[in-house]
Amino acid sequence: MTRAAVPGLPSPHPIGALLPALFADDDLAQRFTAGLDTVLAPVFATLDNLPAYFRPGLAPADFLDWLASWVAVETDPAWPVEVRRAVVERAVELHRWRGTRRGLTERLRLVLGAGAEIVDGGGASWSTDPDAGLPPAPGGDVLVRVWPLRGPAPDEDQVRSVVRAGCPVHLTCRVEILPGPPGRAEG
Repeated sequence: MTRAAVPGLPSPHPIGALLPALFADDDLAQRFTAGLDTVLAPVFATLDNLPAYFRPGLAPADFLDWLASWVAVETDPAWPVEVRRAVVERAVELHRWRGTRRGLTERLRLVLGAGAEIVDGGGASWSTDPDAGLPPAPGGDVLVRVWPLRGPAPDEDQVRSVVRAGCPVHLTCRVEILPGPPGRAEG
């Protein structure tokens, strides 16, 4: 999609009709303003459809990356346009759940069409006794098991990229790609 000059696109406000009556029959003036109409018609078309540019489902594909930057979400140009539209449309929800199991699972499902199981080794500990010893340090590893929900197994580099973007900084996320959901009987 382009917002450049579109051959034959009529202007909703032709300049020749707005000229004083003296120039209404002047061929040079009418041809000159018709050339300007050709240049301005895409501008009017863009402005008339401006609300559609801010809806991810309707925005031109080349506008999506800019729109994604407005909602602080990263998209990969290698993703299909439908996936990029869905990520931009659900950006607020994805930000709300960022760094959580739910957020990472949903992002993997949305971006790669993959199911995920996340095994977190960390946790919290507390005591009512003020003289109690410190609890052992939690393991900083998170295991992310990923499997395809439809089609072939997701690309390992893409999975690692999505996991890296959604994994909390203080944890180490390991990735396993499975042929199907864990616990499913093979064969």
